[in-house]
Amino acid sequence: MANLIGKVNPAMASKTPTWADQWDNLDSQDDDDKNKKTSGSSGKKMTEVKAAASAGLDKAKVAATVSTQKVKSGTSAGMKWVKNQYQKFSSK
Repeated sequence: MANLIGKVNPAMASKTPTWADQWDNLDSQDDDDKNKKTSGSSGKKMTEVKAAASAGLDKAKVAATVSTQKVKSGTSAGMKWVKNQYQKFSSK
């Protein structure tokens, strides 16, 4: 049994594919099949995805604009309050 370890039959080695060859072959066939099946509907799906992303982006822009206006308004009101407090304090 010890004599068989490490020895490879040359006839068998040339006939059997390596582990990597087996997986590479399957992956390339699967990719080709997927591309053939989805090529017609991928344009429509991509258009729908882009439309949804665009709508989401528009909502984000509106939310950012409203938030910016609120921050600006709050900052302005806060500065006016500080100014009024200072004038009240300094006039006494």
